[in-house]
Amino acid sequence: MENCLFCKIIAGEIPSTKVYEDDEILAFKDINPMAPVHVLIIPKNHIDGADMLNAENSAVVSKIFTVAAQLAGELKLENGFRIVTNVGEDGGQTVRHLHFHLLGGKKLNTALA
Repeated sequence: MENCLFCKIIAGEIPSTKVYEDDEILAFKDINPMAPVHVLIIPKNHIDGADMLNAENSAVVSKIFTVAAQLAGELKLENGFRIVTNVGEDGGQTVRHLHFHLLGGKKLNTALA
């Protein structure tokens, strides 16, 4: 997608602080962190959001969660962490590219917005 911020990050057109990368997944530090550890984990193939997952593209979510667990260990999130995805405008999705937030490094608020 030519105007997708995350696709531009994947293409190297916009810099990011990468913490993980393979053929299918990219993980990088969020530029506006909401916790001491705030990493975005995205598929390299553009999927608009969780509402666009289907039998053909959903396997990437399993891989993303595997990478998230690996990163949580590497980032020393021994006391726990949160993984969040937002869907659509009302759900708070500001970039229309499937992405998961890995948050941790402190006790996170348990209240839902």
